[in-house]
Amino acid sequence: MHRYGKGRTPRRPGPRRVNNTEKDPVGVYCRIRPLGAEDEECCVEMISSSTIQLHAPDGLKANRNGEYKETQYSFKKVFGINTSQKELFEDVAKPLIEDLIHCENGLLFTYGVTGSGKTFTMTGSPGEGGLLPRSLDMLFNSIGPYQADRFVFKPNDKNGMEIQSPVDAVLERQRKDSQQAVPRTPSSRQKADPEFADMISSDESCKSNNVDEDCCYSVFVSYIEIYNNYIYDLLEDAPFDPIKPKPPQSKILREDQNHNMYVAGCTEVEVKSTVEAFEVFWKGQKKRRIGNTQLNQESSRSHSVFTLKLVQAPLDADGDQILQDKNQVNVTQLCLVDLAGSERTNRSRAEGNRLREAGNINQSLMTLRTCMEVLRENQMCGTNRMVPYRDSKVTHLFKNYFDGEGRVRMVVCVNPKADDYEETMLVMRFAEMTQEVEVARPVDRPICGLAPGRRYRNQAFRDELARRLEERGGPSHAGDDLALLNLLIESLPPLPPSQLVDPADDQTLPRLIDVLERRVQIRQMIAEHFNKTANRITSMLQQFDTQLNSKETFLQDQRSKLSEKERVISGQRTEIERLEKKSKTLEYKMDILQKTTDMYEQDKRSLQQELETREQRLHKELTERRRMEQRMHGVVTDTQMKWEKECERRVNAKQLELQNKLWVKDEKLKQLKAIVTETGSSSSSSSSGAGGCPPEKPERPSRSRDRNAPQQRSPSPSPAPAALPVHHRRSHSAGGEKWVDHNPPSNLDLDTVMQPIIPNAIKVSTPSEKALSKCHKYVLRHQELTSDGEIETKLIKGNVLKTRAGGQAVQFTDIETLRQECATASCRKRRSGSAEGTSNMQDIENQVPQSSTTNYGYGYQKRRKP
Repeated sequence: MHRYGKGRTPRRPGPRRVNNTEKDPVGVYCRIRPLGAEDEECCVEMISSSTIQLHAPDGLKANRNGEYKETQYSFKKVFGINTSQKELFEDVAKPLIEDLIHCENGLLFTYGVTGSGKTFTMTGSPGEGGLLPRSLDMLFNSIGPYQADRFVFKPNDKNGMEIQSPVDAVLERQRKDSQQAVPRTPSSRQKADPEFADMISSDESCKSNNVDEDCCYSVFVSYIEIYNNYIYDLLEDAPFDPIKPKPPQSKILREDQNHNMYVAGCTEVEVKSTVEAFEVFWKGQKKRRIGNTQLNQESSRSHSVFTLKLVQAPLDADGDQILQDKNQVNVTQLCLVDLAGSERTNRSRAEGNRLREAGNINQSLMTLRTCMEVLRENQMCGTNRMVPYRDSKVTHLFKNYFDGEGRVRMVVCVNPKADDYEETMLVMRFAEMTQEVEVARPVDRPICGLAPGRRYRNQAFRDELARRLEERGGPSHAGDDLALLNLLIESLPPLPPSQLVDPADDQTLPRLIDVLERRVQIRQMIAEHFNKTANRITSMLQQFDTQLNSKETFLQDQRSKLSEKERVISGQRTEIERLEKKSKTLEYKMDILQKTTDMYEQDKRSLQQELETREQRLHKELTERRRMEQRMHGVVTDTQMKWEKECERRVNAKQLELQNKLWVKDEKLKQLKAIVTETGSSSSSSSSGAGGCPPEKPERPSRSRDRNAPQQRSPSPSPAPAALPVHHRRSHSAGGEKWVDHNPPSNLDLDTVMQPIIPNAIKVSTPSEKALSKCHKYVLRHQELTSDGEIETKLIKGNVLKTRAGGQAVQFTDIETLRQECATASCRKRRSGSAEGTSNMQDIENQVPQSSTTNYGYGYQKRRKP
């Protein structure tokens, strides 16, 4: 039979050649758990035996394109909701057990979000055993007849194994049996351990047929957990102090001489059956840290690692004893890892220690994802980036597997409910990336050149020896020494023929004498061996008698101590009964307090809901009130502006009316003054005239005459002849100088066709020193109401002069009058008999004599502040 590689834990092959190394991708499987309720929304659909499709739930927002994107992911195999635990084991874990028997390491871990069924997949439940109990069952069913005795193999605390002689193994067993403590009385409240018979039925058991019969096997198990990035041994028997309990001590990772990682000081228990191995597992399972969260009532708060270590060594050439050569010991292991589920704290409502645990779990899973990404990048792009194994205890412990120390398989557990859609999508991306990582196959070497079939030949010899002894009436079940003696008897040389037919025959008698002498020697050897055996048995009997006496004395002492212990136990039972009664009373009180608390909590929730309702109503009222205030404020502002404009318009109209009345009075006074002046001059001329005629009565000038009479112009140095036509000179405002256009805000816009347009003008509502300093000319637009109700605009012009003090002064030089008359408003004319036509607009320019006055009549001066 072909033999596999050399023994170390885990085995590290020699240097690999990159060109000749074969690689296998990481096997990734997907398992979909059933929904909790039938009416619950599902976001995962199984397309085929290797493909699933994710649908976005209805409440999820669309992507940037406004469409819901459906994604598909492929795996090595997909197991639907109706897949049994046996079918999953046949495809995933059974090949790893066969590789373990054939000296190959393996790593199997479950991955997924919290509540996706990872622990159920790994452990199972009564009647539906998971991957771990089925792996134990297959392993012991395969190697059961070939197991070595206990303590033949012994761990050396350095990730290796040592071989002990049969005598040392017997002494070690006796020492362990004497050190076993008295079993404790199980508590009534402790959860009962499930039996292995309930996990797997007999018809579902399986075994491997390719087991090397020329080897002896032993199985060692260990169970650890990685909690908050610290390693704890779940099988460690720490002394329990009820007064001051001590927290468990964390373990550290070390590297052996073959550069393989292992947990230093971890407990390794040798087991001989499936039931014993499962009991050891359940002992550690009860110490594992679990907690209650919003998403899972029994959420794993740590990563658990259950290691199956298989030790095998070849038999010697006779096929009877184990070969005493530690270099020929081959140790392989299979790690079954149940990773804690990733979770979001906003959904799990984790606080305090639960929040810290969730952070460490997510961090370790993120480190695992980062290591996978770097491995894939190094393999696909040919880079040599360092893989950050040391960032987490999980990746650091299993880095040898990803470097080529065995097969790696992962089971992705998926919860199809819509609430886990986003977390499930992240898990699918990680699984898809992990499938692209390749792990090198380990190169195995043969152990030794012993002939196969040694165990079978030795067993056939023993069976034949027992048969012959039974035929001769001897004991068929003698010990090893008796079997050897019988073998010697059977191996006596047969007597040669002793007939003498020739007197000269000198060979028959010497040959007969030689055979008889050898038989006598053999008989003497047998007698000596018998005597030695008898003496040894006699001494052993004497020793047994002495030990029996000492044992009886020891038993008497133990009985007396046992009676004392029983009295103590009876007293403790009485105390326990009293404490149980007290505990029941306290539990009753706690139930009452819990009900009261629930009632108060319900009242609190109702009051909080009422408070929230009133706060929402108050907030709505405040919002409505602010909106109303803003609306009323806008209405008040609009009304205020409207009335301000109306008041301003009325004030301006009143001012114009008063100015018009004042101007009418001034005109009347001027006319009266002119009449008086004219009367005085005429009387003086008549008195000095010849003929002595009486003076004529002065006539009052009428408005029509004033209108018909040509207006007096200011004297000019060269008057034009009367025969020439009158040419109106051009307005001074049409020049190229720069003007200050003073338009008071009280003026009204007349919307006439002809408007005074002044180029190069700075328009101001109030004259300022800055504007006057930039211009040479000044014009003031003044509006006033005429006697017939029309508006007359006067353009009062002047020159801007600089003063000695550094200021500016305005000297008025000219006035232009712009008047608008309406042809249809004849009723407004004071005199209907006037001979003028209804002219639309007259431009009258009156020249005022220049003056150097600086008052605010026709000129004003602004001085700059010192």
